[in-house]
Amino acid sequence: MTLDKAVLQRLAVRADITDYVRIISRAHAATPLGMGFGKTRFSSPRDKFRLLYLAQDPATAIAETIVRDRFQGKAERLILREEFDRYSIAVIRNPSPLFLLDLRYEGANLLGVSTDAVRARAQTSGRRLNQEIYDRTDFDGILYMSRITNKQCVAVYDRATASIEADDPAWDLIRLSALGPILDALHLTVIGEGMMSNR
Repeated sequence: MTLDKAVLQRLAVRADITDYVRIISRAHAATPLGMGFGKTRFSSPRDKFRLLYLAQDPATAIAETIVRDRFQGKAERLILREEFDRYSIAVIRNPSPLFLLDLRYEGANLLGVSTDAVRARAQTSGRRLNQEIYDRTDFDGILYMSRITNKQCVAVYDRATASIEADDPAWDLIRLSALGPILDALHLTVIGEGMMSNR
């Protein structure tokens, strides 16, 4: 894969990610900026780097982390309350803007790679592209759109996380005051007691 330097320069942006959010396992609430290797949308196929995934708003973070594609082809969108007990939410502070590759719009096409890299359910092409970006550029990460909510998300490389801050421990997701309206916006029906919802 060859990445055109002129196109990379055109797609380079400086972005302040303050107030972006991250949803993590409640077991890791004490380390809200912790990262590990895994098989995610833009993860390294060779485990050469780790990523910090962030979303523009809590609804997008919930959609990307918890909901995902589980309701594809299903009429009812039911979810157990206890699932939300398993997660915490962290709000990010970013004193210095990050240097990001903007893949929100025509970026993948301009780079000559399949739009599947940033939009498809399958993740192989996205991992391959991100490995090339990490290896061949000095970007701090990539800026892209959620497949589910069409809101902004960021995948920050481990080499660029030193300046990022978050309160620790992260808050229990179940305590989020906007959770009820978010669940309604995502058309989710919660099974169980004690969950705020307008349904």
